Amino acid sequence: MTTSTILVIDDSATIRKMVDSHLSEEGYRVVLAQNGEIGVEMAREIKPDLILLDHQLPGTTGLEVCRKIIQYPECRHIPFVVSSTLRKQAYIEYMDVPNVVDSLPKPFTPNLLKMAVANALETGAMIVASQTNGTAVPEVVGETDQPALSGDFRWLGLREVIDFLNNGRKAGMLEVETDRNRICFFLNDGRIQGVVSPSFDSVQIADQLPKSMSELAPLLQFTLSSGTSTRVDGLVELLDKKVLDPRMLRTLLRHQAAALTRYCFTSQPKCFSFHPERTLPSLFNKVSIDTSLAGILVDGTLNSPSKQDATAGIQIGWIKNGLRGQNLDRAGLSATHIQLLSHLDSTPRNIAELAAKSGLPRDEAQAVLEGFRLAEWVRSETLTQTRTLIAFEPDAQQGAVIRTMIDQAGNGWTGHVVRDEFSMQLLLKRKTPDALLIAVQGDQELNVPESLRNTAVLNGQHALVLIAPAAEISPPLAAALQGFRVIHRPCNSADLLAAINSPQGKPASHGNGAGPAAPVTGNAAVLCTSGAE
Repeated sequence: MTTSTILVIDDSATIRKMVDSHLSEEGYRVVLAQNGEIGVEMAREIKPDLILLDHQLPGTTGLEVCRKIIQYPECRHIPFVVSSTLRKQAYIEYMDVPNVVDSLPKPFTPNLLKMAVANALETGAMIVASQTNGTAVPEVVGETDQPALSGDFRWLGLREVIDFLNNGRKAGMLEVETDRNRICFFLNDGRIQGVVSPSFDSVQIADQLPKSMSELAPLLQFTLSSGTSTRVDGLVELLDKKVLDPRMLRTLLRHQAAALTRYCFTSQPKCFSFHPERTLPSLFNKVSIDTSLAGILVDGTLNSPSKQDATAGIQIGWIKNGLRGQNLDRAGLSATHIQLLSHLDSTPRNIAELAAKSGLPRDEAQAVLEGFRLAEWVRSETLTQTRTLIAFEPDAQQGAVIRTMIDQAGNGWTGHVVRDEFSMQLLLKRKTPDALLIAVQGDQELNVPESLRNTAVLNGQHALVLIAPAAEISPPLAAALQGFRVIHRPCNSADLLAAINSPQGKPASHGNGAGPAAPVTGNAAVLCTSGAE
C-alpha cells in the first residue's frame, strides 16, 4: 500500500470531500486546504508528493499559488495537477510552469481522479526535472516486460516464429503487428491457447460464425480484448456460475482465433515480439482452445467465405513439404484431415484424387489443403496436361514397346504396364486412368482377362483400346471386336501413341497387323495402361 501524501487545494467542499474519500481508499495520505494561502503554508510544512490544485481560488488563481510554492527550495521538486472547469482556457496559462505535469478537467469521475493521481506520482518527478533542466524523458515508464525475442519479417516468416516457440514448448504472449492491427497469441507448452486483438473489427468475425452461434456474436467485443478487462472477468464469473456453456464459448474463441490467425497469414505482418512474462488471461485458463498452428489455420480456411477459384480450368497438384525445423504438431486437426495429409508425398496429386482417397467433399478438401499451405506443410504447383495409361500386355517384348512409348518425354502420357491380371486389378483400385490398353489373348474369340468381364472396363465407363493378334482374325473374333478401338501386333511406339490420341469416332492406327481398326464407341477415345514396376 502506498504512503504518498496528496495536498488538495480547492475552495469547493464537495470536491475536497470527494477527493479525500476516494484517494484515502487507495491508501494515500490526503491533506486538504480550502484556499491558496493555507495551501502555500501546508506545502512548505508537509512537503507533499503531489499537489492537486484548483485553478479558480478565492482572491487569487492556481497559477499564482503554484508560483509561490515552487519559489521555496524545499518545494521546487513537487509536481502539480491542475483542475478546472475552464479546461484549455485555464491550462494554457501553466505552459511555462515546469512543475505542472497534468490536468484534470472538472467534472471528473473517481476513476479519472485515481488514474491522474497515480500517473502523476509515477512520472511527476521525472517530468519536473526534465522541464527544469531541459533533458529528455522516455516515452514509456514502467515497462519492465521487455520482449525476450523480437524482430521483423524480412528474413523469416510467422510460421517459423510460431514453430520455434512450439518446438521449445514456450509459454507467454506472441505479439504480431500489421499495418492496422495488433494480434496477440497466448501460448502454453508451445500450443496456442487463445488469440486476441483489441483493434480488430468484431463484425468481420461475426460474419463468419455459423447460424447456430450467431447469438454469441455480441460476446466478441469482450473476447477480442486482451483478456484482462473487467468485462472479461464478468464472462469468467458467468462461467463459474454455470450461466455460460464453456463448450459454446470455446467454439467461439476458436472461431475468433482462426479468423485472426488467418488474417495474420494472409496480410503482411511487420514485426513481432515474444513476452514470456505474460501469463494466460483468466478467460483462457477457463476455456483454452489448446491447438496447433496447422489446426487453427485449417479452421480459418474452412470458416472463411468461399471465393471463386482463380485456378478454374488449371490442373493443380499438391505436394507435401519437407522443411528443416518444421513443426508437425497436429493438435486440433480431425482424423479425416490428418488422413488427407497422409495421402500426400513428393508426387503431385490433384484435388479430385485427394478428395476421393480421404472421403472428403471436394470443397472441404480444397479448404483443408489451403490451411496446410498457409502452415507450409504442403505446396501446390501447376501440373502439365498429362493423362494416365494402364496397359495389360503379357508379352514381354510388346510390353517393352509400350513402356518406351510411356517414357517418351513430352507426349502427354504417363502410366504403367503389367503382365498379370492381379497387378492390373490393384492399379484400377488405386487409380482412375484416362485410358486402358488391353492385349487380346487368342485369335478365335475376344479373350480378355476373366476378372475384367462385366466390369467398368468393358461397359463403356473406361476408355479402351485393344491390341489384337497379328494373325488372320476369325469371323467370331472380328464380330467381338466391333465397337472397340483396335490396334494389331506388331506395333511400335508411334502406332500406340496414334491409337490412344485418336479422337473419338475415328479409327486408330492398326500398326503392321491385318485389317483396319474398328470405330470407337462410347468413351473409347481415352486409353488406359497399367504396368508392372
